[in-house]
Order: sequence, then C-alpha cells, then structure tokens
Amino acid sequence: MERPVELVASYWSMAGDCYSSGPTEISPFSFRDRVEMARKVGYRGIGFVHADLTAVSVEIGFPTMKQILDDNDMKYVEVEIVADWFTDGDKRKRSDAIRADLLRAAEKLGAWHVKVCGDIDREGSVEWPMDKMIEDFRVLCDEAADAGTRIALELMPFSNIKTPEQGLEILRGAGARNAGIMLDIWHMGRGNIDNDRIRCMPKEAVTWVELDDARPEVEGTLYNDTIHNRELPGEGSLDVQGFLKAVRDVGYEGPYGVEILSRAHRRRSLEEQARSVYDTTMKQFEILG
Repeated sequence: MERPVELVASYWSMAGDCYSSGPTEISPFSFRDRVEMARKVGYRGIGFVHADLTAVSVEIGFPTMKQILDDNDMKYVEVEIVADWFTDGDKRKRSDAIRADLLRAAEKLGAWHVKVCGDIDREGSVEWPMDKMIEDFRVLCDEAADAGTRIALELMPFSNIKTPEQGLEILRGAGARNAGIMLDIWHMGRGNIDNDRIRCMPKEAVTWVELDDARPEVEGTLYNDTIHNRELPGEGSLDVQGFLKAVRDVGYEGPYGVEILSRAHRRRSLEEQARSVYDTTMKQFEILG
C-alpha cells in the first residue's frame, strides 16, 4: 500500500506580502494563524525563515511556539536558510550568526531539518575549494546533530552548489548521516538538470523534495525570477509529472514541501494562499496516480 502524500507549506507559500531579500521577510500573519491554517487545510508541516523566527520568538517565545506547533500536529518543521557556511570574512560572520540562531530554533522547535545552500552572491561567486566545503559541511552537520536535527542541502542554479554531482561529492566527503540533498523542481528546471540525472542519484542522498512551477521564460535574473515569478504546481511550464516520476524512481518516500514565491500569490489572503497551494499540488499527485 502506497504511503499517503504529506505536504509541507514552506515559509513563502503562506507568508503573506513579503519576499526573500525584500524590505522585510517577516510575515504579516501571526504565527498561530499560519500554523492553525496549515492544519485546517491539511498540511503536515510548515516552514519558517530566520527573520520571522527571530521576531516571533521575541514576541511569544519558543515554548509557546512549540506548543502551538504540537497542538496543531505539525509533524515537519523546517527552518531556513544558512548560506555561505564555507566562506570567510564578513560574509561568514553573517552566516555564522544566522546559523547559530537557526540551530537554536531547530532545537527548541524540534525541527525536521535546517535548509542550507551555497554561495548565492549575485555579483559573482568565488570558486571555493571543494575540500574546504566538505570539511565545513561536516562541522555544520555535527552541530545540527547536537541540536537534534538534520541538514538539507538545496541545489540552486544561481549558487556555486547547483548540480546533483556537486551535492553528492559534498555529502560523500563529509560522511554525515544526518544530511541529504534537497531537490526543488524550479531549481532543477532552471538549472537544466534533467530527470535522468535525478534518477542516477542514490535513494539515501535525497532527503527532501519541493514542488512549484515556472513561467516559460526567465524574467530578469534567475534570482529575480525565483522570488517574484513562481507559479502554482501544474500552472506553469515545468514537467511536474516527469519530476515526480523521477523522484519516485529514485525511491523517495518522504514529504513534499511546496514553495511559492510570486507577486500575485503573496497578495492573496492567508486562506487563499494555503488552499491554492495545497489543492494544486495534491492535484498533481492525483494525476500521477
């Protein structure tokens, strides 16, 4: 018997009128309202970003946040995102501060994982040595283990860690048991990673999958496109069915995050956001059968 599909509302899918790198990344919707809406619609988990976590923890505290999550049966809690964990200078100082906050939040909230990515400096990334990234990733995973959580390494076409092959090299080199690669269909599609390359990945390496969709053409930079122009699953140009078949062929059986960042979506009400994302995503699984 197939396992039922479990959906997780990634932060931006239910965050309201805010966006990554915008004037604010703090949701105008209350923490309680978001979590209760997630349960009402049918999600099994929910995500949060650093700025929002910081603001809410100051307002109501981690114990109250954890109680709200538990009361609403949120099985999967995601916190994000740590970039630049292998860099140096001011960039590394900023990264380390966010990392410390997110690991603390993960421990207090019982987070399923902490999402991390590479260097997304849009002025042009430095070619960081692979051996340095591997060693720093090993340390990061050890710290996550101490906090009782996992690390999900997200591949992004506008970062220096963009391909399955790079991700696997880091995972294997670090040898961490509490880490894996996160595959987002948008990043795979825009990064020209075809489904056959996904199928070549070992089952144990893929620990998280995210769904969304994209317009036929990139508008502006890749980064601009990803934060303003995503579409609901099945309403864009990406091969959602092919991607789902590929991750199933790998043997993935975990939950699916859904991450929608778009100008149109963030103007919807909280319930409209939650339901539109849930309904369009579940429809893709109904089509898949």
